[in-house]
Amino acid sequence: MEFRYLGNSGLKISEITYGNWLTHGSQVENEVAAQCVQAALDEGISTFDTADVYANTAAETVLGEALKGERRESLEIFTKVYWPTGPGGKNDTGLSRKHIMESINGSLTRLQTDYVDLYQAHRFDTETPLEETMQAFADVVRQGKALYIGVSEWTADQIRAGVELARDLNVQLISSQPQYSMLWRVIEDEVVPTCSELGVSQIVWSPIAQGVLTGKYLPGQPLPEGSRATDEKGGADFIKRFLRDDVLTRVQQLKPIADDAGLTLAQLAVAWVLQNDNVASALVGASRPEQVSENVKAAGVKLDADAMAAIDDVLGETVERDPGKTAENAPRTRVV
Repeated sequence: MEFRYLGNSGLKISEITYGNWLTHGSQVENEVAAQCVQAALDEGISTFDTADVYANTAAETVLGEALKGERRESLEIFTKVYWPTGPGGKNDTGLSRKHIMESINGSLTRLQTDYVDLYQAHRFDTETPLEETMQAFADVVRQGKALYIGVSEWTADQIRAGVELARDLNVQLISSQPQYSMLWRVIEDEVVPTCSELGVSQIVWSPIAQGVLTGKYLPGQPLPEGSRATDEKGGADFIKRFLRDDVLTRVQQLKPIADDAGLTLAQLAVAWVLQNDNVASALVGASRPEQVSENVKAAGVKLDADAMAAIDDVLGETVERDPGKTAENAPRTRVV
């Protein structure tokens, strides 16, 4: 396993972060989830990412139990706040001081830890003053409940405003967690340059495009049984944008590039996002322990310029690059 600094900080995290969105507390049994976490630890992964909203808090509980007994100082545990949790009451969502303060306490209890290494705003809250949000995050840090703060799916302008307020409050906003893959490159034109300037790193989710870049979805063929595309608990909603025949056909054409690099298509996809200097880590989930072992082989891989150019040539116009997609996909009002 290779390690990289997270933003302009002294914190090092593993190039592959184990994430439990859509799996723990939902798609897989707790025993299998624990096996996946153990596989991650065995492969040298030290960084684990979750959120209070995943399986309505159950994912945090499963992760906390799976990591119990591990040396806390050797781990980096990340979680997030924004989306509705609990019964979904009027203050059970957003980035108000009330919701942040209550949420961090709940997360720490479920994760069985005194602090998280990174506490992230899961989305931008248009209905709470940013000053209130950042002051609450700063207080969470000063209370020792989080070491650093980050954001997820914020626009470049929102990140800049957040970093400026964080600096005024003498706390470190060091990360952004956006969707990023060969097929979804909307952060490249605005978010990445802004973050590079400000000393903020990317921890990217869905580097395999919800599984599409594994090559298991074939053009004109039925969806594989038990795959994410058939998961009615939420997985199918996220993957459908990529399940077009033109995309699936081009993904199949990536196989010779992966073969030349000695990689599977999934490993090629993870290695590709790690070529970006502003990316500190790629988030990878798993429903089986062996998936973890396969994905970590992308750590430390260097793709040459010819391979990177060949990938661009194959994918062509199927790549989504519009930076406006970040704001377009963000909630305009709080979801309750």
